[in-house]
Amino acid sequence: MKKLCLMVLASLTLVLPAKAMDNALRAGLMKLDPRTRLEQRCDAEVLDRISHDDRNYKADRVVAYAFATPQMSADAIKSSGAAFRSKGQWYRLKFKCLTGPDHMQVLQFRYKIGDEIPESDWAKYNLYD
Repeated sequence: MKKLCLMVLASLTLVLPAKAMDNALRAGLMKLDPRTRLEQRCDAEVLDRISHDDRNYKADRVVAYAFATPQMSADAIKSSGAAFRSKGQWYRLKFKCLTGPDHMQVLQFRYKIGDEIPESDWAKYNLYD
């Protein structure tokens, strides 16, 4: 019985984050090839987490490759040179995102917000308002 309860709890842990995802986002992601789905799912997680964790930010765009090419594996992205936009301003960002094999559930996620990027540098890194 204890083993069954642990299995149910583990299943709920995996399902609950997926339920929070908007149905339109879910449907759109499922139409993408697996690599693109991984990238887009992690990008969505970046936006959600930043906006949720710190009310000073309202993240609405992320560029994982702004300053460096992300490292990708089958189910994970590590970006040390990302940027995100909030309230019309761009900021440096580092993040690591691990998903399940279908790239719909984020299993692990960490990020660190860096410095504000001067507007004079936006064009150089293909960032726009």
